[in-house]
Amino acid sequence: MKMNTERIDQAVLALLQLGLHDSNRSWKGFDWAVMERLHAKGFISSPVGKAKSVVLTDEGLQESDRLFRLLFESDEQKS
Repeated sequence: MKMNTERIDQAVLALLQLGLHDSNRSWKGFDWAVMERLHAKGFISSPVGKAKSVVLTDEGLQESDRLFRLLFESDEQKS
């Protein structure tokens, strides 16, 4: 099966919303390859290191929120 890594990246970026704390930090318990791609795209700080969380950039926070709403907001809330 060929995976659509762009869609995977979008889903993980959206799911980082669930672990947000300290306004722009999120737990980094996702696949390393995805986290590295999100870092390369400028959405998060480097996932490499001992810290258990990453910092979302301003662009990453905005895109994460947008994707979370797009992918996971219930139809009832959209009305």
